[in-house]
Amino acid sequence: MSLFRTKSVEQSIADTDEPEFRLKKSLSAVDLTVFGVGVVIGAGIFTLTGRAAHDVAGPAVVISFVIAAIACGLAAMCYAEFASTVPVSGSAYTFSYASLGELFAWIIGWDLILEMFLGASVVAQGWSAYLGTFLGQLGIVLPEAISYGGVVDLPAILLVLVLGGLMTLGIKESLRVNLVLVAVKLFIVLFVIIAGIMFINPANYSPFVPESVPTESASGLTQPLLQFLSGLEPATFGVGGILAGAALVFFAYIGFDVVATTAEETRRPQRDLPIGIIASLVICTILYCAVAVVVTGMVPYSELNPSAALANAFAFHGQTWMATVIAAGAVAGLTTVVLTLMIGATRIIFAMSRDRLLPGGLAKVHPRFRTPWVISIVVTVIVAIVAGLTPIGVLEEMVNIGTLSAFVLVSIGVIVLRRKRPDLKRGFRVPFSPVLPILSALICTYLMLNLSVETWLRFLIWLALGFAIYFAYSRRHARVGTGAPLDPTKPHVVAPPKE
Repeated sequence: MSLFRTKSVEQSIADTDEPEFRLKKSLSAVDLTVFGVGVVIGAGIFTLTGRAAHDVAGPAVVISFVIAAIACGLAAMCYAEFASTVPVSGSAYTFSYASLGELFAWIIGWDLILEMFLGASVVAQGWSAYLGTFLGQLGIVLPEAISYGGVVDLPAILLVLVLGGLMTLGIKESLRVNLVLVAVKLFIVLFVIIAGIMFINPANYSPFVPESVPTESASGLTQPLLQFLSGLEPATFGVGGILAGAALVFFAYIGFDVVATTAEETRRPQRDLPIGIIASLVICTILYCAVAVVVTGMVPYSELNPSAALANAFAFHGQTWMATVIAAGAVAGLTTVVLTLMIGATRIIFAMSRDRLLPGGLAKVHPRFRTPWVISIVVTVIVAIVAGLTPIGVLEEMVNIGTLSAFVLVSIGVIVLRRKRPDLKRGFRVPFSPVLPILSALICTYLMLNLSVETWLRFLIWLALGFAIYFAYSRRHARVGTGAPLDPTKPHVVAPPKE
């Protein structure tokens, strides 16, 4: 039994037509674009801009956003090619299974579960914090014991339970709510940009690229792995600061890959998936750059508040009422992020369960709603417990390392599948292959090396746990190895039922 056995693209696509495991195809390119914007634009646009400008890049943070967008764009093109070639739930997991083999597929699936479970939990806690701020500005104060930072984060738990119920009812229903919330979020972001233009002082853009200065370096387990390996001393501002800012704001873009998890529920995946992935990234880049220009023009970069730059930029000009508007936008914005991450987690586990790398009983689809309802309940319960009872701020970087590792393997997988299966129909092709996919993998690897030593150690522990499960259960039960039909109680059916 080879560790690198692959699951053919044809078999992956045939599995999507099994009646008992068949998801409802209802999503369009617009749905996917809204889905992508919903998950990418979150707390980052309200906080990360100020932190990057204040700490490392100055007004040149707008260049940092462009560099990060280019890096994400390379990975996005690789995702778009794979998603249009293998339109199956599972995103990078399914792509890796078809190109790099089962062991790599398991690693990526395991990493994506980490990314989306922790990501949804962390963002749910952030939503609770913004809700507390918003209610406080309206004169409503929640008891400390059951609010953000208390013994039990009740708002975060209630949010996850409501979204879990919505997710179980159907993907289209989920995205209708998502559409409304994304519209609210975009309206507020655009309103902030337009209102902020009136307070821009051109003098705040000078110097646009502040002079480079050495900075106090982290030590021990908190230092970046690259610094630990090379011994290089970090500096802020200057050209190095722009690059450091790009590494920081890169994580504001993470999430567009979740669009690929809905491939199986897309009406015309070869056409709509590339549009959804790339369009959502372009929209988010434009908004991020606009916010960066406005906020660094409103307040000198040295006086920006790293934790709440937008709200404090308006307070700096005496417009304290804007803090309420921004808090409301953050509440709407983070709701969509939690919802899309939870949907992504269910689709990853669904694909792994259908392949029997996880127990197959999890992959059952509800006969009426056509959603993986068992997995939806499991994801909802786990995310609610983690968000409500665990102080997981120290684990936020784990979301990033799980995502970047997936980006690296998807970029490599595009090259491998091109050589293994040049005959496959590809709705989208990465230009200048293999140069751009290799560049994507190198950039993502560099960004991983900028994460702390302790994050890498936790990541290795998570991988060790994943390997234990794989060799104890998954390798022996995988359908690729056993040849078992998808539903052992019924004849193997390929044609979808008539609706």
